[in-house]
Formats: sequence, C-alpha cells, structure tokens
Amino acid sequence: MRVTLYAAYGTNLDPARMSERCPHSPLRGTGWLEGWRLTFGGEEHGWDGALATIVQDPFEQVFVALYDITDDDVAVLDSWDSADTGLFRKTKVRVATLTDEVVAWVYVLDAFEGGLPSATYLGVLADAAEAADAPADYVADLRRRECRSTFGG
Repeated sequence: MRVTLYAAYGTNLDPARMSERCPHSPLRGTGWLEGWRLTFGGEEHGWDGALATIVQDPFEQVFVALYDITDDDVAVLDSWDSADTGLFRKTKVRVATLTDEVVAWVYVLDAFEGGLPSATYLGVLADAAEAADAPADYVADLRRRECRSTFGG
C-alpha cells in the first residue's frame, strides 16, 4: 500500500477528525508552511461563507499537521474536501518541522481569494488548530479574524 505525506491546514488539522475520515493514515507530526498565508476564498462555493485556502506570501507562515496518508484514504479525503469536483487542487509544498524539511501535498482552493468565512467555520478551524497543538498565539489569531455573522451576514 502506497503512502504519501499530506499537510493539513484547515479543519483536517484535528487528529480526531482525520482518524474518523482516514482511519489508515496516522498523524506524523506538525510543522510550518513558511512563505504561505492562510486566507479565504470561493465564498460562492462555501455552505456558509468563504473557504480556507493558502496562498504564497514570503512574510507569513501557516501551521500544519502532517499525515502519512494511504491511497484509499486520499480518495475519501478528496470526496470530503470536494477535490473530486475540482473545487480544490493538490500542490506540493515544503514543510519545516522541528527536525527537518519534508515535501508534502496540500489542497489549494481553485477560486479567487476574498470573502469572509462564517463565524462557525472559523471556530471549527481554530478548534482544529488547538486540537493539533498549534501555538496559542496562532489559535488566538484565528479566533480574532474577521468573519461573517453566524446569523445571516
């Protein structure tokens, strides 16, 4: 069975969520996408606002969880994250860990940057980052981000 390295930066940061979705793909560790920033886009595609994605930015970094993911679990994750519909595409990135630098793939939204996530979605992202042991200041920054009101806008 083939295994590749997947870097999660959104709701898949949560190890419990990933173990439910992809039971054959263990958490390997965490790291940082240096030269990338977390942003939102594709507001017209989200169920309640814009969706998380990453874009290159030389002055930023994004916390990620690294998973050794099997081909079977990739197919499941593609469905969960709508990559099988073309909403997200995969790209390879370098992830800095405490001990080295590794190459992993990530999902990147195939839509224009812009729009606001819902308060609910942003809360789920912050909770996922906290569950993955992201630094407290990173989680706090997520919780302070501008968002759409949960009640209509």
